[in-house]
Amino acid sequence: MKNSIEHLISEEDLDRGRIIVIDKPYEWTSFDVVNKVRSLLRRKFDRRKLKVGHAGTLDPLATGVLVIGIGPATKELHRLQSDVKEYEGTIMLGANTPSYDRETEPDEFFSYAHITEEDVKKAMKWFVGRYDQYPPAYSAIKRGGKKMYELVREDKKVKPEARKVTIFRFDPLEIDIPMIKFFTRVSKGTYVRSLAYDLGKKLGTGGYLYDLRRTKSGKYSIEDAVKLDEWIRINEIPTD
Repeated sequence: MKNSIEHLISEEDLDRGRIIVIDKPYEWTSFDVVNKVRSLLRRKFDRRKLKVGHAGTLDPLATGVLVIGIGPATKELHRLQSDVKEYEGTIMLGANTPSYDRETEPDEFFSYAHITEEDVKKAMKWFVGRYDQYPPAYSAIKRGGKKMYELVREDKKVKPEARKVTIFRFDPLEIDIPMIKFFTRVSKGTYVRSLAYDLGKKLGTGGYLYDLRRTKSGKYSIEDAVKLDEWIRINEIPTD
């Protein structure tokens, strides 16, 4: 991690724009982090209005690199959203969940006794390249002006549409069936939750994302990131 002074935001940064990299905490939404950064800086510098945004959502149960733009730097976020992203995580085989991760409880169970380590490696290689991926129904993609996860929670039927995504790498780090630790490098628009679900299906069982950490987004890596509580401590208004 960089030293504290490099994470300090100045009033000049608000005027000329600044990109910061936060290590998103577990169970925080990306919007929660953006809102925290915005409210602290508005209060500290007495700014009624201040644009703050992020360059690619991380699910609440994921941690890691969240690229945030402050002030005029928010204009760069659309370009940064297209950057390739890298993740490390764990997939649990043998069950499916409605959200494709641990946000919801497993509702389908399958045997995984037939699966070998070689089966897993072969199946993971199959996904490398371009393929049609269906996003989870529990996603922020909008249908008729509403986010799909909102429609699902209202017990409404939603049918996600397939999108072309590219998986540049999908490597096993440790295989201890039913758990698979992995590394992946993916294109914009890829849902790693869907990749976990699709791997389970390819192996003739279930699969859901057990944990996930984004380690890189474009040129920004986890080494560039600061934990949110540390960023707050560095930038909060002195009380003495």
